[in-house]
Amino acid sequence: KLSSMIMPNFLIIGTQKAGTTALDYYLKEHPQIYMSPTKEPGFFDFEGEPVDFGGPGDEYSYRFAINDLSAYQNLFRDVNNEIAIGEATTWYLQSLKASERIKHYIPKAKLIVILRNPADRAYSAFLHAIRDNREPISDFAQALLEEDKRIKNNWGYLWRYKNMGFYATQLKRYFELFDRNKIKVYLFEDYKSNPTEILKDIFHFLNVDETFTPEIITPKNISGIPKSKALYTFLRKNNSI
Repeated sequence: KLSSMIMPNFLIIGTQKAGTTALDYYLKEHPQIYMSPTKEPGFFDFEGEPVDFGGPGDEYSYRFAINDLSAYQNLFRDVNNEIAIGEATTWYLQSLKASERIKHYIPKAKLIVILRNPADRAYSAFLHAIRDNREPISDFAQALLEEDKRIKNNWGYLWRYKNMGFYATQLKRYFELFDRNKIKVYLFEDYKSNPTEILKDIFHFLNVDETFTPEIITPKNISGIPKSKALYTFLRKNNSI
């Protein structure tokens, strides 16, 4: 076993609702890649600060968030001989702090981004919030009108339906700090239509065996309105069944 002081050498930094849950799953399958057992620890956004978002369900949603360096390094305690060591936090791209903190701690980090059509991404996030009984407004247009107020009231990243889509501003922070050859940007539509090809390119980017082919599964963490909201709510709650 390597030292518990190890840090990742690559990150999936965004964006939400663009297939990162499935990507995290695929990367975990590769024998030369170690992925944090916790997806979205958010350390480079939350370091040294309380995680106190105030939107509906935010406390539960960010229950695995880490703001302490030693706790973050502990995520990688089981690393052995893997070449690529990573984690996925989908709001690092939008975070105002994460880019500089990543540069401070892991200046040679490789960064992976998947971008989705902003309108599709926003609506998917809205449906995600509806699905989880967190969005109190059933009309998408009305929810968009509430966004600035919600941000002011410190609601979490999920609620930034529109703001999450300003990719140029977000990417600029990273391109100003990291070499361009350290950043890979993919489009969700390409990833969805040809995941095997995109994964092969990611493996090449991470300097791991490109011939490894993970088992492609049905998309994970799909947003939508459940057929039975009562059953869905029951299954999400802690219960003996």
